[in-house]
Amino acid sequence: MMIDTVASPLATTAGADPAIASTLAQVRRIAAAAARGAAAIDHEGAFPTVELHSLADMGFFGAPVSRALGGLGLGIDPGGMDALLQILTTLGWGNLSLARLYEGHVNALTVIQTFGTPDQARRFAHDAGAGHRLFAVWNTEGAAGVRLTLLGGDRFRLEGAKTFASGAGHVTRPLLTAALPDGGWQMVVPAMEHASATIDESSWRPLGMHASASYTIDLTGIEIGRDALIGGPGDYYQQPWFSGGALRFAAAQLGGAIALLDAARAELVSLGRTEDPFQRSRMGEAAIAIQGGLLWLRAAAARADRSSLGGAGADDVPPAQMAAFANMVRITIERICLDVLEIAERSIGARALLKPHPIERIGRDLTLYLRQPAPDATQTQVGQHVLGSSRSALDLWTLDWAAGPESG
Repeated sequence: MMIDTVASPLATTAGADPAIASTLAQVRRIAAAAARGAAAIDHEGAFPTVELHSLADMGFFGAPVSRALGGLGLGIDPGGMDALLQILTTLGWGNLSLARLYEGHVNALTVIQTFGTPDQARRFAHDAGAGHRLFAVWNTEGAAGVRLTLLGGDRFRLEGAKTFASGAGHVTRPLLTAALPDGGWQMVVPAMEHASATIDESSWRPLGMHASASYTIDLTGIEIGRDALIGGPGDYYQQPWFSGGALRFAAAQLGGAIALLDAARAELVSLGRTEDPFQRSRMGEAAIAIQGGLLWLRAAAARADRSSLGGAGADDVPPAQMAAFANMVRITIERICLDVLEIAERSIGARALLKPHPIERIGRDLTLYLRQPAPDATQTQVGQHVLGSSRSALDLWTLDWAAGPESG
């Protein structure tokens, strides 16, 4: 797989900021190294420790922190969403497990800076940057879930378990949701290096994404103070931040599709099949699909930077429209990834489904990563936004609001 010769995804939008341009060049090197080592950690119990250390050492753990707190403001300050999506796409191109873990890190820091107090934002920004702490969001759970019990004063106790907790055993700052006695949901960030939790490694026997360590973790007995509570009950589900998070994982997923195209092309070159008109047609179809995904991400970044999702003071793009647009990106990129996977497999044939072919590994990882929750409800929310608007479809998603205010 000629990974080092491939242009970095979305590499043309670094802008004039030298710090961001340098960051994008660095992530390309980390992703290329991750791609070379991906097969070696494609097994249960593995983890991309070396790659994550590289990200931390090069400042990527602190990059999603606002500039006011010493970061690069990626995904949190106006103008920072495009570079963040480039980074996630590039990491997904290298190794989807690595991209998933970094996306969770970014997700948690974004939520903390959005809903936490200024003191919490400063403290956790230091943990991420100078402290090299790995963050995550653990929201998925079984029927019992995780509950938060008041012990008295400013002390609370967690009870219950989270499932699909990516990075369990490695993450030291997970942001998780816990049920309150009145039925509400509260976000909390326990310091795991001071806590005792039970990890069930037998719960993660997946088709792909082996190295994401997405185990079930029982948090029962962990005590926290009030300073570990983030925001108020229900804040985790506020829009556009809840749906807007799809932009990040969709970018990582699209990186996986790019890796599939690279692997298929390399195989066709090695087999001398580049003159076959049917193979040319397939490669053209895949390239068109991927370019469409990149354009969707760029359009989403432009909207995010003019909405509360990207840290803008005013909602030039209203929350409902931003959430609906993010949902469209998620749906579209899922379809692109599935199409490119089919094209890659049809182009190479049965050998693409045999280990250690990279298409076999990347295809398994991507297939699992694409199974995000509630896909039908996501599309329904887009339709609800369309039906609730009086705008013509000609103007429904434009950034030019000359047509008048949104209705419905």
